[in-house]
Amino acid sequence: MRVPAANNSAGVQISMDGKGRATDNIFVERLWRSLKYEEVYLHEYDTPQEARQGVSGYIQFYDYRRIHQALDYRTPAMVYSDGRFAPEHPPVIS
Repeated sequence: MRVPAANNSAGVQISMDGKGRATDNIFVERLWRSLKYEEVYLHEYDTPQEARQGVSGYIQFYDYRRIHQALDYRTPAMVYSDGRFAPEHPPVIS
């Protein structure tokens, strides 16, 4: 596999398998686990369209309303927005 020069100059290593692989994907694996246990396993979708709508709605909830202990009780959107919200003041979700 060819690695673009920009990645090489930044010291980025691409890892697809091998030692450390589990930690490479920990955030995505956690998202999929939450999605399955908090949405998919709780609903019986009759059509692919219903499944898409359910998953899409959950991802919106996960990113913008669901607070995360590992993110100092902030949402991923808050963290991504570069700290506009102070971690010592978690939002109130109703």
